[in-house]
Formats: sequence, C-alpha cells, structure tokens
Amino acid sequence: MALAKALSLGACILSGVRMMEANYCLLPGRGVLRLSGADVLPFLQALVTRNLDSLAPERAVYGALLTPQGKYLFDFFLARHGDELLLDGEAARLEALTKRLNMYRLRADVTIEETPAEWEVYAAFGAGTEAALGLTDGAGAAKAYGDGIAFLDPRLTEAGARVMAPTGQAGAMLAAAGFNPVAAADYDYFRLGLALPDSGRDLVVDKSLMLESNLERLHGVDFDKGCFVGQELTARTKYRALVRKRLLPVRIDGPLPDPGTPLLAGEQEIAVMRSGERDRGLALVRIDRLAEAGGLGRNLTAGAATVTLLMPDWADFELPELKV
Repeated sequence: MALAKALSLGACILSGVRMMEANYCLLPGRGVLRLSGADVLPFLQALVTRNLDSLAPERAVYGALLTPQGKYLFDFFLARHGDELLLDGEAARLEALTKRLNMYRLRADVTIEETPAEWEVYAAFGAGTEAALGLTDGAGAAKAYGDGIAFLDPRLTEAGARVMAPTGQAGAMLAAAGFNPVAAADYDYFRLGLALPDSGRDLVVDKSLMLESNLERLHGVDFDKGCFVGQELTARTKYRALVRKRLLPVRIDGPLPDPGTPLLAGEQEIAVMRSGERDRGLALVRIDRLAEAGGLGRNLTAGAATVTLLMPDWADFELPELKV
C-alpha cells in the first residue's frame, strides 16, 4: 500500500484546498423537491438506498434511488424542514424523479412538490465553514437557516455544507456570515479534490453501480436497513466481491479531456474520463486492466493530456500498485 498512499488524493492535490478561505456559491445544476404527508418517511424508506431512521431536524442524509436491476437513477440529499422533507437533487431530472416517486406512491399519503423557481441550493466550503454555520456535530449535522436549512455534507466531513433556502435568501446570509462569493466552477474543483461524484456527470443513469461509484463509503448505501429498490444486485456485488470498476480521481497534465475520453496505457483502454475542472477530474477505471497495465503509478494518456490515477484519502479499498 505504500505507493497507493503516496498517490493518495490528499498527498497530491488536496492540501491547498484545505487551506482556502470559507467560500460560497449557488449551485445552478441543483434543485429542490418538497415532500410531505403522513406516509412520507416509510414510503421513502422502502425505496432509497440509505436508512432514513437517522433523518431528523438535526441530521441530513445522502442516498439514491436505483432501477430494480441495481443501476443508478437519482442521488440526492434529504433534510427535515418542519413537517416536510426537502430533497436536494439534480435540477434537470427533478421532474423525472417526481414521476418515478409517483409511480411507487399508489395510495400512500405523500405529496411531492417541485420548486423550480422558489428554492435554491448553495454550497459553502473551505476553512471555518462548520463554525461559521454553527454546525459542529460532524457530517450530516443540520439546522434551520433562515426559512430553509443548512447541513454539513453527509458524505465526508471535509466536504463543507449545503444550504436549501427560498430563492434570494441564502446568498445574503452566507455573505453576512463571512463567506466569500465564488463561481460554481470553484466548488466543482473543490469537490473533485475530494473525489466526490456529481449527479449525471460522474453517475450515469441506468449504467453506474453504487459500489463502483463508491457510494457505500460515502454513506449513500446502507446494507442494514432492509429492502430498497435494486438491493439484490447491489448486495450480491458487495458480498461476492464483484466490484470490477472504481470511480477514481485523476490529476491532469495538459488540456482537460472531454467526458467519455478513454485513458490509455499504450493502446489499452484502462479507464474512461468523467467530469473534470482544470487539473482535476474523475475517471471510471477497469481494475483488471489497471493490473494488466502495471497498476497505480503509471502515467496514462487521454488525448493530448497525461493523466495520473490517484487514491482518495478516504478509500477503504485497495488497487493494484505499480510493478517495479
């Protein structure tokens, strides 16, 4: 594991991010669903990958909804807000998510309301975020924030916070709390530094698998909660050790490769590029081909760029190391 540690994401590119000031930005690709009704919690509990028993006004969660075959459809954050739940999801697919949930709803007492113009999602990240927001109880800690809610990202303690609030409210509050306004691309660079996948770009609808996308380690899949849609394949992948690919961070030297660009060792395709920003990105890696190519530590090519595969600091899995 020595080489893997040397090639860890933190060792290579994360240290500078941790030293940045507290920043905030609007996330234009995110939107909010409001869910309410007497049956809303048991309804979702039977569907989503995450146990919702911990969901409370003081605790937000991260989870996903899969196809019956265990393929990715939607991932989202859920937070309690008074008598309803707020869902932070990919804005372009909230209508599709609403239709999917209504398909399962049947006679359950559940109301689902899209809020395309009424609510916004912000990210707050960088040094001092937890203290500035008064959230000091670890990943997922939540509290009311104006007429909305703020919560620490449930995936990683280093990942900053998110705010769901009525349109026009959160930005002024974050600025008053001492956060600096930045572009959404700066948050993209930050989350790539933590190897956090983005809905729709790194998680591919009807293709991605939860364990290949590291969602168990990012607290998005729970195998102790009972049934969820797609559980059978997801559990079989876990317990039979059938994870054949991994979504890994990459460091890029040269022009940023387009999504879908193959990462090559000679003529052999080792991985496929997903999202990227500046010199950071994510790629879906074939573990067997990585081993055949010599393992972690070998430079790959992606168009005119040279790409190095990295290991996230939080990884609890091993990959083949470079054969010397």
